[in-house]
Amino acid sequence: MVSLDEKQQKVQSKRFSSEEMKDILSGYLYISPFFIVFAIIGLYPAIFSLILAFQKWNGLGEMEFVGLNNFKVILSDPLFWKSVYNTIILGLMGTAPQLVVGLVLAFLLNLTYLRFKAFFRVTIFMPYITSMVAVALVFSVFFSNNETALVNYLIGLFGFDPVNWKTSEWGAKIAISTMVFWRWLGYNTIIYLAGMQSISNELYEAAKIDGASKLQQLRHITIPLLKPFILLTVFFSTVGAMQLFTEPTVFLGNTAFARDEAMTVVMYLYRDAFKLSSFGTASAAAIVLLLFIVCASAVNMMLTQGFGKNRRGR
Repeated sequence: MVSLDEKQQKVQSKRFSSEEMKDILSGYLYISPFFIVFAIIGLYPAIFSLILAFQKWNGLGEMEFVGLNNFKVILSDPLFWKSVYNTIILGLMGTAPQLVVGLVLAFLLNLTYLRFKAFFRVTIFMPYITSMVAVALVFSVFFSNNETALVNYLIGLFGFDPVNWKTSEWGAKIAISTMVFWRWLGYNTIIYLAGMQSISNELYEAAKIDGASKLQQLRHITIPLLKPFILLTVFFSTVGAMQLFTEPTVFLGNTAFARDEAMTVVMYLYRDAFKLSSFGTASAAAIVLLLFIVCASAVNMMLTQGFGKNRRGR
């Protein structure tokens, strides 16, 4: 015979299990909108693009399986490798300087005796929240091929001839990389500034007592303790540089996809998909771009792990 206490325990355990199940289900219901939206606008397009990479499709007719032929087409296309070269060069020219200058600006904004800090921080961060299309349009005016354009006028004061910024090889690269530098400088500066503010002031006070200058404090205290933030900005800047699209497209205008001076990998796959109606080769280019990004991410992960081991070994 089952005792009354045992029956009560069974009833209570069933009640607790049902309440626990309700809590679990309610938790999944709360987070389900994110996963539903992600599946619709993120996961499904990614899977569909992977399938298209092995198909020949113009967007309207039936798909035709072609295996690795799309990859052979893009890897044997000189324009694709030109777009890879342009992406790397624009990334280096637009990313590397902003990381160095952003570090210096963050150090200056972190000085205790600097006045109007809030104003300078907001001013530096403003380009990041500005519309990229508006930025590209303004820079297209500054870097116009006209001799009276702002940049041509300024370099003319130093005796240089006007530059055809939108048609010359390095002119377009310099203009676009300058645009990227200007827009993302404030973003990296704010990240570095947040990292600097997490460093204890006692370290700087001890360095002052030992007679360390501001440059020595930056070199021996700030930069070593900012390595995680530096690696973070390098990672995001690398991924962003590989996905460069809006800046060169708006800056070059109607000739963006007809010329190769500043065509990036994303512009190349966009041209194949929406200009040439070759969604198969465009998807193949997207897969190759993904592999490039994964390789860059792996390098950043190795650098991060190495950094952690070095700190634990000290």
